[in-house]
Amino acid sequence: MSKHFPRRTNFLGPDRTTNPLIWGAAMICTIIAIAVIITGLVVLIGYKIIRPKVPFISVTFAHLDKISYDQTGLLNTQITLIIKAENDNVRAHASFSDIKFLLHFNALQIAQLRAAPFDVPKNNSVDLKYVIPSLSIPLEPDAMEDVNISLMQDKISFNLKGNVRTRWRVGVIGSIKFWGSLSCQLQFFPSNGSSTYSHCSTKSK
Repeated sequence: MSKHFPRRTNFLGPDRTTNPLIWGAAMICTIIAIAVIITGLVVLIGYKIIRPKVPFISVTFAHLDKISYDQTGLLNTQITLIIKAENDNVRAHASFSDIKFLLHFNALQIAQLRAAPFDVPKNNSVDLKYVIPSLSIPLEPDAMEDVNISLMQDKISFNLKGNVRTRWRVGVIGSIKFWGSLSCQLQFFPSNGSSTYSHCSTKSK
């Protein structure tokens, strides 16, 4: 007596081959992924070897050339500042642009400092000298009191704030850009115009 076995049913359907376009797309994605990984490794190794430093600006000299004040509340000053742009990278030139600093006395703006874009060679610096005469500054009663106290104590303060844009190219790492902000208090002795030393340089943001 013969046995009959049920016919096996193929639920998966007929065999299908992968579309060549899918294989091509997969290969392209693989190549791109490998290229991204290699690029990342090259940049990381380059950064470790070169160790780039952010160029910065600092106030290296400040002198109160003149200060006069009368009882009508008019203040006249002249200040000399030397601001140094420094590039400590030994393998990359740096550029500085969009320089804008504001000088204030008692929240009253008395001057605006600007400079045209310029380059600083690798491992070098450039000095920017500003001689800042002010027009007669009318003071409010509170500010007049502050000036009187400052003159009696032989110490008067001004505030310098602003921003600068730095850019430099470091080998395989490519072009790097940063904004730097400067905020410092300049303190002077009115009797001789000298200033107290205070470390004042831009901070990246």
